[in-house]
Amino acid sequence: MAKAENKTKATDVDPKSFVANVEHDGRRADAETLLDVFTEVTGLEPSMWGPSMIGYGRYHYKYESGREGEFLMTGFSPRKANMVVYVLPGYTDHSDILNRIGKYKLGKSCLYINKLADVDMDVLKELITAGFDEMKTRYPNWKPE
Repeated sequence: MAKAENKTKATDVDPKSFVANVEHDGRRADAETLLDVFTEVTGLEPSMWGPSMIGYGRYHYKYESGREGEFLMTGFSPRKANMVVYVLPGYTDHSDILNRIGKYKLGKSCLYINKLADVDMDVLKELITAGFDEMKTRYPNWKPE
């Protein structure tokens, strides 16, 4: 039986153009800020993953089941309901940082933020750095594009 491919793949869409077309003014402004923050913290340029995820770096994964693929190292998505920030690799307890960040909801590997004004941006940068560093250690063959 063929293994299912990851549906979320890197695309050629320009992340800045994507963000410029986000309908909600506040979400668009927050996404513009996050473009700069993630670029500053990672030292990388963004790329689009699927129709709505903005990623920085990529890594190759392979599960025990044999399924494998590539995915973004870190990033975000300006969704209608909230901003989704992909910064928690899921391997380390980051509660010391999360306790200081502000208002959010937690997913398995992401934060759901209503608006950036709800979080401490310096602490968010700290969390992005910690998650990105953890991913680089776990996936030493990661790629910057």
